[in-house]
Amino acid sequence: MIRVIPAIDVIDGKCVRLSFGDFSKKVIYDEKPWEVAKRFEDAGIKRLHLVDLDGAKQGKVVNFKVLERISTITNLVIDFGGGIKAHEDIRIAFNSGASMISTGSIAIKNKTLFKEWLKQYGADKIIAAADAKNEKVAVSGWQEDSGISIYDCIRELLTDGVTQVICTDISKDGSLAGPATDLYKNLLKEIKDFNLIASGGISCLQDIVDVEQAGCKEVIVGKALYEGRIELTELKPFLV
Repeated sequence: MIRVIPAIDVIDGKCVRLSFGDFSKKVIYDEKPWEVAKRFEDAGIKRLHLVDLDGAKQGKVVNFKVLERISTITNLVIDFGGGIKAHEDIRIAFNSGASMISTGSIAIKNKTLFKEWLKQYGADKIIAAADAKNEKVAVSGWQEDSGISIYDCIRELLTDGVTQVICTDISKDGSLAGPATDLYKNLLKEIKDFNLIASGGISCLQDIVDVEQAGCKEVIVGKALYEGRIELTELKPFLV
């Protein structure tokens, strides 16, 4: 059974969602992300994907106090991403309560540092984010096109020792238009033996089933929860 991982995206300390990674298309859903996280936990959820969007834009961890508070009042296993570019950022993330970190830009722009983190913390603690638009990887909070094929990127990440990859099709993110199942099927057909975590476009329970049928074992869900398209009570079969 596929596992659903709810997402909380943070700007200015608030729970928000963007559309297509566009910071100008911000919707605030809750002023207190830690209360959202607590509701998730009360519904039986064990994992959380927490994204510091200010950090992604500024190139350094910004909203670590939100991470700290969520990790203090819940027992959620948190993977934290956004702005993790240096040793100090990853230290802050783990010290603030992250169980794992997810990072995309460093894996592309500073391979030496990324490999150092993999060696120091282990592949179970480091999730690579390979986010794509038109099958090309985007970095720096999706503001920059790397020009690298998503297929080549993931192959190289696995060679470096990565075992977990979050893949978001940016054209689907925040759209509620359905997930990039064809991309996931093709990736898992071409590249073997890694955990592909799907993200973006989930609008209903059937989308979750479709992603599972594409071969993914985990899926991140955000806007559909905040817009009431999927109720927390409906997620019980997926809270493995």
